[in-house]
This record gives sequence, structure tokens and C-alpha cells, in this order.
Amino acid sequence: MKRDSRLSGVLHVLLHMAETQSPVTSEAMARAMQSNPVVIRRIMAGLRDAGFVRSEKGHGGGWTIARDLAAITLRDVYAALGSPALFAMGNRTDAPGCLVEQAVNAALNGAYADAEALLLERFGSVTLAGLSADFHARIIASGKSIDLETVHAA
Repeated sequence: MKRDSRLSGVLHVLLHMAETQSPVTSEAMARAMQSNPVVIRRIMAGLRDAGFVRSEKGHGGGWTIARDLAAITLRDVYAALGSPALFAMGNRTDAPGCLVEQAVNAALNGAYADAEALLLERFGSVTLAGLSADFHARIIASGKSIDLETVHAA
């Protein structure tokens, strides 16, 4: 099963955007994320609807962060992406006639719900400002550049 890496990718792009003084184009983000600008625009539109980013059209336009990084949590971004499934595992059937499978489903459903609640709680405690601080500490330690256009070049 293919993993949904949109949350990771969007967080990555948002942190790069926070480092720039000018709007970032969908094309630049797509190059950095090895994606298509149309896909990036679709994802960013959801973030715009949630009030996390804004877009400017025309020459010199692009996407910018619209809210303080300390006010945006991983859970907020996850929700703006449509709350994609967190786990690839699931029950073989949702309404089994077999009593054994009913018992298995009950145990798994409880475990899945507990794990999802714990993960979402953790997502709610991590802000983009916290990720940015970690990123800055790593940049200082590595001595690398943070330019979106060059840091992801082959």
C-alpha cells in the first residue's frame, strides 16, 4: 500500500516558506518536493482555506505564511489536508458474520482508536515554531544552506 506523505511534504514546504522573505511559487515548491505544481496548488488551497497561507497572483506572486508559526500545530495541518487515514492497517471486513472475526475486530478497533488518539494528541502539541527551532538548530550544527531552490537540487 502506498504511503500518504502529504503531511510530511507540506510541513517541509511550510518550514521552507517561513524562511523566505518573498512569496514561493507552486513551481519552486513542486521542484523541491519532486511533485507537480498542480498537486502543490491543490494542497496549498486547503491550507489557504484554513487560513495558514495566502496566495498572490501575477509577477512576483506565490504563497506566503499567513499566521504565526506558533499558532499552527501539526494537527491543524493534518486537518487542513482532510485528515487522511493515519494507519494502513484495518479489519478484513467491517461487518463480519463470524464471531471470531467480530472478537478480532473489537480488539483491533480499540487499539487503533487508542493509537490514533495518542498520535493526534501528539500532533496537537507540536507547533511549526517548534519544528522551525529544531530546523534552525540543525542548520547551525550542519553549516548548510537553507535556500529552497538549491538545498533540494540533485
